[in-house]
Amino acid sequence: MAKVTAGRDELGQFAPKFAELNDDILFGEVWSREEKLSARDRCIITVTALMSSGILDSSLKFHLANAKKHGVTKEEIAEILTHTAFYAGWPKAWAAFRMAKEVWE
Repeated sequence: MAKVTAGRDELGQFAPKFAELNDDILFGEVWSREEKLSARDRCIITVTALMSSGILDSSLKFHLANAKKHGVTKEEIAEILTHTAFYAGWPKAWAAFRMAKEVWE
């Protein structure tokens, strides 16, 4: 997995420890454990968790794009979001679908 610097880029000056944990631990150590769980599966789980939590902002859009980059197809993301809608809520699914549609166009 490519080194992530989003934390340092966005928050490095304001919250350096948070940025370090984001880049080095979350993306550096956790996401890199592909022998335990593939990046593709982590993408699907992350999209589902964000949607379920109501995180319907640029974080979700980033992770939708990351899912696409890791091979999740338009048909698969549509099925994932449809399935999750029944557990997480219909309005959240609508918002996620709007973002997914942009990402997959």
